[in-house]
Amino acid sequence: MVRLLNQIKEPNDIKRISPKLYPVLAEEIRDFLLNNVSQTGGHLASNLGAVEITMALHICLRFPEDKVVYDVGHQSYVHKILTGRKDEFSTLRQKDGLCGFPKRSESECDVFGTGHSSTSISAALGLAVARDLEQKDNTVVAVIGDGALSGGMAYEALNNLSILRKEKKNMIIILNDNKMSISENVGGMSRYLNDLRSRKSYSEFKENVESALNNIPGVGKSVARTLKKSKDSIKQLFIPGMLFENMGITYYGLVNGHDIYELIHAINRAKQHEGPVLIHAITRKGMGYKNAEKNPEKFHGIGPFDRESGELLAKKTKKTYTDVFADSLVALAKNNKKIVAITAAMPSGTGLKSFKKYYPKRFFDVGIAEEHAVTFAAGLAAQGMHPVFAVYSSFLQRGYDQVLHDVCIQKLPVFFCIDRSGLVGADGETHQGIFDISYLGHIPNMVLMAPKNGREMPEMMKFALEYNGPIAMKYPRGSVYEGLSEYNAPVELGKSEVIHEGQDVVILSVGSIMEECEKAVQHLQEKGYNPGLVNVRFIRPMDEDLLRELAAKYPLIVTVEENELIGGYGQMVSAFLHKNKYHNDLLSLGISDYFVRHATVAQQREQAGIDADSIVKSIIDRMN
Repeated sequence: MVRLLNQIKEPNDIKRISPKLYPVLAEEIRDFLLNNVSQTGGHLASNLGAVEITMALHICLRFPEDKVVYDVGHQSYVHKILTGRKDEFSTLRQKDGLCGFPKRSESECDVFGTGHSSTSISAALGLAVARDLEQKDNTVVAVIGDGALSGGMAYEALNNLSILRKEKKNMIIILNDNKMSISENVGGMSRYLNDLRSRKSYSEFKENVESALNNIPGVGKSVARTLKKSKDSIKQLFIPGMLFENMGITYYGLVNGHDIYELIHAINRAKQHEGPVLIHAITRKGMGYKNAEKNPEKFHGIGPFDRESGELLAKKTKKTYTDVFADSLVALAKNNKKIVAITAAMPSGTGLKSFKKYYPKRFFDVGIAEEHAVTFAAGLAAQGMHPVFAVYSSFLQRGYDQVLHDVCIQKLPVFFCIDRSGLVGADGETHQGIFDISYLGHIPNMVLMAPKNGREMPEMMKFALEYNGPIAMKYPRGSVYEGLSEYNAPVELGKSEVIHEGQDVVILSVGSIMEECEKAVQHLQEKGYNPGLVNVRFIRPMDEDLLRELAAKYPLIVTVEENELIGGYGQMVSAFLHKNKYHNDLLSLGISDYFVRHATVAQQREQAGIDADSIVKSIIDRMN
């Protein structure tokens, strides 16, 4: 028998599949996902859980005329398959290959690019209002799940849906409720949805009553209409709060998110409704693959793995920076009971799961709510606690105003531990941590550090938790650099560490790019040069005394950072030299003015010109 999936080569080809074969197609899609993601790595569990939802959307809608926005976007693989990109899946998340998130430049069926949480309803509302202004009649859908309703932006958008309610214009929200974000959901919305799941009897009761009344000759339909007008009071008996209905959003639920026919019925019904509709679909993260069903957190985002055993093909042999952070924080908290740890729905990714194990009462998962996390930490600090907010660099961007307004203006001792700082590889543009120096380095009262290796990191953490003010430490994804461990000068505020003395040229290395800078020094020495090397340590405050010494000694100063050059450390050094009327030649190496696409970190460094060979070439070209 010809595989059904082979018949889908373009958008809307799924409509030619016989409805009785939909479950077979769902199995083929899951098999395809497992075969490909096991080889390339990627977001698996969330996509396995969204197969039927995505199929139902493609059966009920027409692309690209109709529009679907996927929240976060890591559950969009099936959408890509059904819109003609199946043959490109061998290149998923690889250089010049298929992106792991929706991407407007990749397909006109990807109407809105996503990568961060809780944006889908806002974006879809914008699409719907634009549709109405242009007097079009296409369908707009937001698919939200994996904990994204814990993000404040989602609530802001739900509140603003009154725009559509007043005009009686349609928009559909599908709540893909799998009880999970990356880790298990937390917070009030999670409890509310749990309660909804337990009250499925409401939907069944309502439909049964309406059906029975409509079948009574003469008066039945009139009574049904009267009953419908008082539905809110009836719902209150069955579903406490009725958050969505009270906001003017018609609630359809609960729907079996793995029953393709039930989903098709719900979507077609929602399309006919005047005003915004929310379809509450219950799904299982990792559906159809036992290893992912048992451990959805592991298979949320995973590298290449053995399909049978579920084990990673590349075994972990060295500690990561996240591991060092986790172990160090647990050790420091043992003797300091004022240390509290905060995560925004990332206890495993940030390494705080071990802290939670040892100090559960001092651990706080606030959900996908970075803005709240920062101000929550500020409140803790204002009462004498030592809050540690562990967060990915690209996610802290969402809390910028709170860092400036709530923490730094008040000089509160919040310790920001910025994971995934620098280039992150396959996740691509939406997740690169290459802006943190630029968005933190200019804020008064902020101290910003970066360790050169795994040994220096615990010492910086100890220093940070003794410092009485806002302080941040940035560190990368992946295994720790173990070189230069013999250089371990005490960590002092605003003081850099000289690694090698030299002449003619000195390299100022920021954080983990030291690995490439040390290689570059070795290559330059092999070519007959005598370069100096400095471990910057403190980006802010700068080591101005050392900079004066370097300016007096070296004609050429080179800064190397895994950060956007605009607003980066190199520009800070340039401003210092100009202000103090030094005329040294300055070469700043970092990320030029562009968003870095998905590839390996090594490929991204080469592209940016900050791998060892590129550093050497740039220095020799400048010296000559």
